[in-house]
Amino acid sequence: MPSSAPPPLPTLDLKAQFATIGDEIRAAVDRVLASQHFIMGPEVAAFEEEVARYLGCARALGVSSGTDALLAALMALDVGPGDRVVTTPFTFFATAGAVDRLGATPVFVDIEPDTFNLDPAALADVDPAGVKAIIPVHLYGRCARMGPINAWAREHGVAVVEDAAQAIGAEAAGRPAGLQGDVACFSFLPTNNQGAQGDGGMITTDDPELGERLAILRVHGARPKYHHHVVGGNFRLDAIQAAALRVKLAHLDEWNEGRRVAAARYDTLMTDAGLVGPDGPILALPAPDGDDRQVFHQYVLRVRERDALADHLKERGIGTAVYYPVPLHLQACFADLGHRPGDMPVAEEAAGQVLALPMFPELTDDQQRRVVDAIAAFPRK
Repeated sequence: MPSSAPPPLPTLDLKAQFATIGDEIRAAVDRVLASQHFIMGPEVAAFEEEVARYLGCARALGVSSGTDALLAALMALDVGPGDRVVTTPFTFFATAGAVDRLGATPVFVDIEPDTFNLDPAALADVDPAGVKAIIPVHLYGRCARMGPINAWAREHGVAVVEDAAQAIGAEAAGRPAGLQGDVACFSFLPTNNQGAQGDGGMITTDDPELGERLAILRVHGARPKYHHHVVGGNFRLDAIQAAALRVKLAHLDEWNEGRRVAAARYDTLMTDAGLVGPDGPILALPAPDGDDRQVFHQYVLRVRERDALADHLKERGIGTAVYYPVPLHLQACFADLGHRPGDMPVAEEAAGQVLALPMFPELTDDQQRRVVDAIAAFPRK
C-alpha cells in the first residue's frame, strides 16, 4: 500500500522558489550565453547599479563570494599582520577566517542572549590598542545594534565592516543593512535570502576612495589591465551569476515579506499551543524587532534537549539545522588564541540551544502547522 506519510519538509525549498522564476532565470542566462561575455562586463555593472539604487549607497561592487567580500574589504582597509579585528564568536567561520588569512588576530566578544548578535556592552572590556577594524554580523537577518558599535569605533578610530551576508533587505533605525558602517559585505550563497546559482557576493560603501580601492583589488590590483599598483585577488563576479541575481533582486522585497509573515505565523502557532516558556520545549522565540525590520534568513528557536528535538522532527520528515554548534573561539584552528570553555558564556549557551526550523517565502500554513504539531508531540521530560 502507498505510504500516507507527508512529503519531506526541508529547512529551505529552493525548488519552490525556482518554480516561480525559472523562465526569467533561463532568459537571463541565455542572454549571457548569447553575448559570450562571462567575466564582469555589462551584466555585472547593471547589477551593481541596481543594488546601489536598492540600498541607497554610493558604490556596490560585485565579487566572487561573501567570503571574498570580507577578505577584500579588510585588504582595502590595510588590515594585516599585527592588527587586531574585533568580532563575534557566533557566526559563520568566514567572518573570522578572513581576518586570520591576512595575518591579523580575531578578538572575540560575547553576544546578546536575545538577538545572538555582538553585544555592544562587551566592547567596554576590549583593549583598543592595535584594533584596526570591527566586524559586527547581522545574524539570521537581524541587524546588530549599530548605534553603540559605531560610537565605540569612532571613539577609538576603528573601521566598521558590516557582515551583512544574511541580511540583505533588513533595516534598523531606518537604515538598511549595508549602510551602517564604513563598508559592508553581502553573500549570495544559494541559501541566502537572495541567492545566486552558485557563489557570489557584494561589497557596498559610501566612501569613494574605499570604493575605488576595492574596484582595483578585485582584479588583482590592476588598473589599467596588466598594470598592478597593489597585490589584490581574483574576486570578480561572473556575468551569469549577476544576470540571475538581477532577476532575483526584483523579487527580494516580496520574498522577505513572505519570510516575515511566516515568522509571525510560527510565533502565533507556537504561543497558542503553549510550547514556549518554563513548561514547554521552547525556551524562546526570535526576539521581536520593534521598529526595525528583520528578514528571517533563519527562524531560530532556543530549545531544551536540542538534539533530541531535532531527531524527533527528522523522524517526521521535518528538516532542521544548527547555526552554529561550535562558537569560533573554541574552534581548533583558533586554539592558539588561548580561549577556554566559559570565556564566552552567552555564545556557548546559544551553541547548545539554537535550532533553525523550515523557513522560506513559499512556506504554507499547513506546513507550519505540521512543524508545530510535531514539536507539540515531542515527549517532555
